[in-house]
Amino acid sequence: MSDDELIVRYNYDSFVPDKFQPWMRFDESPPLGEAAPDFTMSRLAGSSVNLKEVAAAHVYTIVEFGSFT
Repeated sequence: MSDDELIVRYNYDSFVPDKFQPWMRFDESPPLGEAAPDFTMSRLAGSSVNLKEVAAAHVYTIVEFGSFT
């Protein structure tokens, strides 16, 4: 799936279970206290950074995942 297709699929037009439940995969999250897997994130300014880089530069790191809807 391309990035554009993923964004269209993720930004659903109405908040109904059929559209948001496929994204709720909490069972795939790391257990509390375990490090999250490293991945690339986009900064608001448009550049990219890895979670590992951000976490190494700060005592605490909060990553919020949310809908563009």
